[in-house]
Amino acid sequence: MTDSTSPAPSARYPSLAGRTVFISGGATGIGEALVRAFHAQGARVGFCDLDAEAGRGLAAKLGGENAPLFLECDVTDVAALQATIAAVRAKFGPIRVLLNNAANDQRHNMEDVTSEAFDRMTEINFKHQFFAAQAVAEDMRAAGGGSIINFGSVSWMIKGRGYPVYQACKSAARGLTRALARDLGKQNIRVNSLVPGWVMTERQLKLWVKPESHAEIDAAQCLPGRVMAEDIASMALFLAADDSKMCTAQDYVVDAGWT
Repeated sequence: MTDSTSPAPSARYPSLAGRTVFISGGATGIGEALVRAFHAQGARVGFCDLDAEAGRGLAAKLGGENAPLFLECDVTDVAALQATIAAVRAKFGPIRVLLNNAANDQRHNMEDVTSEAFDRMTEINFKHQFFAAQAVAEDMRAAGGGSIINFGSVSWMIKGRGYPVYQACKSAARGLTRALARDLGKQNIRVNSLVPGWVMTERQLKLWVKPESHAEIDAAQCLPGRVMAEDIASMALFLAADDSKMCTAQDYVVDAGWT
């Protein structure tokens, strides 16, 4: 696994310079890679997370003239999420790029899920994507366009075991993407899903990647090696930039050919 000081993806996207970007769940893992990558492009980055220590630390590391803005936020609290997006808008201007990255893939068995737990998992993994999109849509309309990137998962595509509510939420993100792409498209707002494979973040390595997992990955992937958070960030940059101006309502899978 590469460390958190790995260089940003090498491609340069001039259209991202100075553009306001909001990233949920940006303090660690894939989110951290997104914050680093967009900051390196000269974007004005606002991001939120529940992990305030990691979020503040990342913002401080990237400091300087174009320092990102970190705000602690529980995305399951819709009012707090709306207020956080408003704070980023007040700091950097209208939001042109939204990355709905926040999620929690905690394992669970069907028989153990209560109604309350189901609602909580849905809020963490799906509901906030809709309300974040709702909160930035007017900014994008006024600016003449924008890019919304919903984060999915290959877990439901490969029929993964042991986290059915998470998988249902991630499959629902695909439907949300296609619906919003139609509803917002005439305002030049593009909506796509970015679908990671098994990404070797610290969390995955600590909790889910076992010694025997590597044989499974090697057998399932078409490509050798491991999918890293920086690989996801590379695709996110393309989908956010004007280079993808005719791309919408699609799933962009970064899984080394697993699905």
